[in-house]
Amino acid sequence: MTALIEHHLAAIPFENIDVLLGRDIDIEPEAIDAKLIDRERGGYCFEHNNLFARVLEALGFEVDRLAARVTFGRAPDAPPLPRTHMTLRVESEGRHWLVDVGFGGVCPIAPLALDTAEPQPTSLETFRVLPGRDGWIAEFEADGAWRGMYEVSPERLGAIDYAPLNWFTSTHPESIFKHHLMAAIVTRGARHGLLDNRLTTRHADGTQTSRTLDADELARVLVEPFGLTIEPEWRALIERLARDEAEAPRV
Repeated sequence: MTALIEHHLAAIPFENIDVLLGRDIDIEPEAIDAKLIDRERGGYCFEHNNLFARVLEALGFEVDRLAARVTFGRAPDAPPLPRTHMTLRVESEGRHWLVDVGFGGVCPIAPLALDTAEPQPTSLETFRVLPGRDGWIAEFEADGAWRGMYEVSPERLGAIDYAPLNWFTSTHPESIFKHHLMAAIVTRGARHGLLDNRLTTRHADGTQTSRTLDADELARVLVEPFGLTIEPEWRALIERLARDEAEAPRV
């Protein structure tokens, strides 16, 4: 399962360009396959984890689709956000695992065991999953401290349950996806993340580089390393992002 996750994260980028352009996000399986596979685009959690769940099920895994409340980048006393993140619980070899290929710049690149609170190292970051009041709390280690990712509810959801979550995430004026470009992909030994026009690369040895991009540079990095083909409608967005400095927290 680790190899499947690594291949997925290296082949299909996380990105929210369609949301920024005001396009509808269709999370029916046929639409996801057409976008992420046929058109070689990326997507966000509802698209990535929907696709990956179906891959795992086709291979014989038992998969539960779950919802999580994002805590990443938020102060401990901040009011809670709604549960708007999709993640997966997978049964394998008699254990249950948290699997998530749709959390952007800190996506675990391996399944995380749900039956232990011990740190779980991967080839890039170390994660842990703690028991919560209602489910589990996923965290990752950065700069010697644990940082929250999200709180996962154990309730199994059906496809219809994600329709309002996807609608909120892609259309609500307070959704971060409506205001900032976010893209992420994992290449050999490194994780690349875009926040608006700022590119950050984190390496397996713990080193990190960041730089601000002009419009031409931003267009080039969307092609490489993110693997996207620039559409004509993107140009105005790219130029605006290059002018406006990102205000969201750096990852």
